[in-house]
Amino acid sequence: MHWIIKLREAYSGPVNEAATATAAPWEGHVRGSRGYRRVLAALALAGVATFAQLYSTQAVLPLMAHDLWISAAEAALSISLATIGLAVTVLPWSFVADRIGRVRAMGIGIAAATVLGLVVPLAPTVPLLLGLRTLEGMALGGIPAIAIAYLNEEVTRIHTALAAGSYVAGTTLGGLAGRLVAGPVGEVWGWRAAALAVSLLATVSAVLFLVLIPKQRRFTPSAATGLRGALRTLATHAANPKLLALYLQAFLLMGGFVAVYNYLGFRLHAGPFNLPASVVSLIFLAYLSGTVSSRWAAGLTTRFGRRRVLLGGIAVMSAGLALTLLDNLAATLAGLVVFTGGFFAAHSVGSGWTGAIATTGRAQAASLYNLSYYLGSSVIGWAGGLAFQSFGWTALAVGVIVLAITTAAVTAAVHRPPERRDR
Repeated sequence: MHWIIKLREAYSGPVNEAATATAAPWEGHVRGSRGYRRVLAALALAGVATFAQLYSTQAVLPLMAHDLWISAAEAALSISLATIGLAVTVLPWSFVADRIGRVRAMGIGIAAATVLGLVVPLAPTVPLLLGLRTLEGMALGGIPAIAIAYLNEEVTRIHTALAAGSYVAGTTLGGLAGRLVAGPVGEVWGWRAAALAVSLLATVSAVLFLVLIPKQRRFTPSAATGLRGALRTLATHAANPKLLALYLQAFLLMGGFVAVYNYLGFRLHAGPFNLPASVVSLIFLAYLSGTVSSRWAAGLTTRFGRRRVLLGGIAVMSAGLALTLLDNLAATLAGLVVFTGGFFAAHSVGSGWTGAIATTGRAQAASLYNLSYYLGSSVIGWAGGLAFQSFGWTALAVGVIVLAITTAAVTAAVHRPPERRDR
């Protein structure tokens, strides 16, 4: 890690500590500045490194099942356990970041995950493979929530939403890259080579992140220590109705989003579409609409406010999902693109808003958002299958639309205008 630190110093230049001490209070990196661009680039790379690794095996699950002589459900545990590992560690990582600093905590997490990712293809047994994937997810838990806390401290307040949108855009590219790189490589050289290729991509992204990320300038170590301090911080956030509304949004919308992607492939395999698996796998390209919409929506918050843009994103994803109810391939695919764009627009606003509302314990506030986000993925993503198996695609799609409407109603009621302080 020493050579990375040297690279960062060479890139950043020396710091004039005397001048810093006498300067006026620093308000954060301003949009258009060199530091602001480095924040956006670094966090986008962190998103690629995190989510490429998290979903690296999804595109090669059939190959894993065949090679390791395991069932499809057992192969899918390589995704589920990594996601669970991330969910259960976002809160512990947030407290670590409060003590040692955001950049240092993210650096440790992303470096550990990268090393584990490079070892995963070498796992000789299924239990060891699943154990490594769980540890990989736990290491990745140090990125999502801390990244949001970092940018809320280091970017000027008016531009934090845009910066959060850039980070979410990076996560969409990461999730897409992990699937698109693994699929073709796996077809030619097997799932182990596919996992290695994704890990190498994540390694390059992680190194660039460590080189580019600006040093924190507004971080103050937390005074809260021990279990009592941690519980006090969490209780404060849990008592804030505005944060609770955002946590509900994360749980319901992410759960519905994952349910749609989990089971739309089954619908496209069956009549009247009857598409082959190679074509169905391309539906993940719809993630590109989220890459665009997350930044675009974040930029709109400076004009219209977070509340309106979040509600707009929910409306767009509901309208897109309604299109998939038609037995028409073009309408279904167009609806998926619109649905995906609307979801990531709402998610980028909601994730960034947590840090703006929480004046203290920002890392914990963002961690609770991420915890809700991944719990929704696990619970509703699984429960949606029950509706699909029993009543078909219409029941699943309508159910997700109802969840979106519920989220919109709660958001509209709790986040009443004017919201000038949180904008």
